[in-house]
Amino acid sequence: MSALIYALVQVIHTVINLYIWMIIIAAVLSFVQPNPANPTVRSLIFGLYRLTEPAFAWVRRKMPFVVVGGIDLSPIVILLALQFLDVFLLRLVFG
Repeated sequence: MSALIYALVQVIHTVINLYIWMIIIAAVLSFVQPNPANPTVRSLIFGLYRLTEPAFAWVRRKMPFVVVGGIDLSPIVILLALQFLDVFLLRLVFG
């Protein structure tokens, strides 16, 4: 296997894992409600919102049943899809 393909798959794996952590942090912050008066907290929340909300909105639009009793389960759907994609890609290339 060429080094280029190996490096490309490793970069994709790292990006998927970083996005998984961003989704987890965004989901936890939605429950915690940190103080938005702090500029650092505000920029962190705004940055995470801009990176994760498009994916959440897409899942909510395509699968309206993921909002159950006012609880949004779209982060779980995205996490499962990213985990599937990551394992599938790794097995496909290194399998």
